[in-house]
Amino acid sequence: MRKAAILPAVLAIAAVSSSLAQAPGVFQRFDKNGDGRITKDELPKAETFERFDLNKDGAITLAEFEQVMSGMKTGPSNPAAAVKPVQTPVTPPAPSASQIDAILKVLDKNGDGKISREEAAGAKWFDTVDRNGDGVIDAEELALVKKVSAANNAGKNPLGTPSNAPAISPDDVKKVSGGPEILKPGDVGVGRMVADAAFVDLSGKTHRLSELNTRKGVVLVMTSATCPVSKRYIPNLAKLEKELSANDIALLLVNPIASEKLDDIKSQFSGFAITAPYVHDKDRALTSALQARTTTEVFLLDAARTLVYRGALDDQYGVHYNLDAPRHRYLADAVSALLKGEIPRIAATAAPGCELDVDGAAQSAAPVTYHRDVARILQQNCVKCHRDGGIAPFALDEPGEVKDRAKAIKRVISERTMPPWFAAGTKENETNPWANDCSLAARDRADLIAWIDSKDRPLGNAAEAPAKRVYPDEWAIGKPDLIVPLSRAYDIKADGFMPYQFDVAETHLTEDRWVTAYEVLPSARDVVHHVIIQLHEKGADAKDREEGAGGYWAVYVPGNGSHIYPDGFARKIPAGARVSFQIHYTPSGKATKERLRLGLVFAKTPPLYEVKTVAVANPKLAIPPGAAQHVEKRAQRVPFDMPVTSFMAHMHVRGKAFKYEVTYPDGKSETLLDIPKYDFNWQLRYDLKQPKLIPRGSTLNITAIYDNSPTNKANPDPGKLVKWGPQTVDEMMIGYVEYFTPAARATMALQ
Repeated sequence: MRKAAILPAVLAIAAVSSSLAQAPGVFQRFDKNGDGRITKDELPKAETFERFDLNKDGAITLAEFEQVMSGMKTGPSNPAAAVKPVQTPVTPPAPSASQIDAILKVLDKNGDGKISREEAAGAKWFDTVDRNGDGVIDAEELALVKKVSAANNAGKNPLGTPSNAPAISPDDVKKVSGGPEILKPGDVGVGRMVADAAFVDLSGKTHRLSELNTRKGVVLVMTSATCPVSKRYIPNLAKLEKELSANDIALLLVNPIASEKLDDIKSQFSGFAITAPYVHDKDRALTSALQARTTTEVFLLDAARTLVYRGALDDQYGVHYNLDAPRHRYLADAVSALLKGEIPRIAATAAPGCELDVDGAAQSAAPVTYHRDVARILQQNCVKCHRDGGIAPFALDEPGEVKDRAKAIKRVISERTMPPWFAAGTKENETNPWANDCSLAARDRADLIAWIDSKDRPLGNAAEAPAKRVYPDEWAIGKPDLIVPLSRAYDIKADGFMPYQFDVAETHLTEDRWVTAYEVLPSARDVVHHVIIQLHEKGADAKDREEGAGGYWAVYVPGNGSHIYPDGFARKIPAGARVSFQIHYTPSGKATKERLRLGLVFAKTPPLYEVKTVAVANPKLAIPPGAAQHVEKRAQRVPFDMPVTSFMAHMHVRGKAFKYEVTYPDGKSETLLDIPKYDFNWQLRYDLKQPKLIPRGSTLNITAIYDNSPTNKANPDPGKLVKWGPQTVDEMMIGYVEYFTPAARATMALQ
């Protein structure tokens, strides 16, 4: 979005271009005797003459004339009238690259390829183009002006989207986002062990959940003979039974409505070959053990009775809607993850249907043990990183390891620095908007602390231990269709500081492709802090990367190195494109070599929506020495309807807090994301459950707070005036925004 800030300067330079193009002819009209100099008798107006006679030698040369014209506003080309206010300014078209070069040739008096403030004669556009505020416009800054100018002439707005982009209405967004709400798994018991409840089937036989441990898992479906939504799902249950049986997973139907009659229960299945056991749970023993919420909710348990998924079967039916076919098969995806030994990407949703009134106190009040409780909490929230081969510095998947780290675990979960999640909490009665909120649930935190604080930290029954998770040996997204490695391996020293590295790699694609998933896979995880990846179309200069302020194509931070887009969404990668990597390496105590790879999974069919990322950036920031609470702000108008799907804030080690806000065209304002305790070590994505439509004409506002004081332990130099720069010792202020646009006309090469 920084391009938008530079656009006025581009147009000002356009005025310069227009003026300079006219300058020789205008000069000649006043140079009556043709000697190449305008004297006082040729331009008798004293005030105007003094303005153009820069060296005060009593004559105006063509060079002086052009220099003054370059700093003037668009207006009359007659120098005698130049001091008069402009009544009807005309915005000229943005200059071409050749016109900009011509301007620079005139302004660059000493021929060093740069423009100083003196050479620009104090032109008002100078400070806008001089992004780092050093008093000189260098080649990189001039290249950005050319790029913005080219985009403007191509009919694009400052966010890089065509000005005629199709509008997106709230109804369009609902079509994308309709369906059950995604829930935070830990808040609804996912990852915990379900009690070994007893139940009686319709034939009168008594069973327990533990009897099903010979299968790979069990699906329990809450159902009802009278709930309209439950009845609509009966045909789906018949199909589900066959699918589960083929994967050695049991199915159990549970009716929690005590008042329903046996004849009604049996008649609902007439015509459907469903043979799964059916439980009329009149005493609600199973219902309470599961803490079920509605009559359509489904539960997936593994062989160790760990709750793997709970929520909707799919999104085909709701209280107020029916679809011809489901768009998202939540349970099927969770079963697929279970069979791979993985955690489902969506592990909990709300479920439509008739609400159930279940006593929340029915949860086990037994003392917390390692095998039944602690191991599952850690497995669900921590072990993905804290395991052998993970990115964390130590493992937490054995009781001895956990006991050795008990006090450290208590500290980080009490401080809420682990698991890493820094968005401000929602207020009471507000819905959590984040789909990927990985913060620890209150019950999980309380149980961990209770176990750590107990006298003996009991292990409990080893038979209640969770099943081991299986983690991919290499690619978490599956086998990529294309792997793009760095152009070479980089030598990482054992200690000290390393500047950011910049690498450009070829994709060698001969056709356009749509990417539905990406993953950045370091060869040495412990030395890669973060990576910003940008795409450069064929023929584009990969060095014109705007230091990350022009958006990103993919990103890597510890614990967040891959992303799978929802069905129907993809990023485009055109034929002949190159990929650039800005890499922050951090020495880890041992010299090594590192050559990371980018893996891409291609879409099998054209997407409905193209995913893009833009940025609101403030390259003019200036953080005073010693300032502990320095505030910087940046505002950017939104020139098109923008359905936002996620945010990611970027600052360096002095970053303290970050906030996104929006002001709508009607003047109302709203906070989109508040990060009160920004942490440079964890630059997380914040993915919305539902896209947020920011209408055209709104203003996005970002606010950043910096701590440049000696009390900031990460501060490399509290006595320095800190400005924008690419290295960790410098600072940045970028608010990345991911959104989508319709891609109905998208074409692709099918595999």
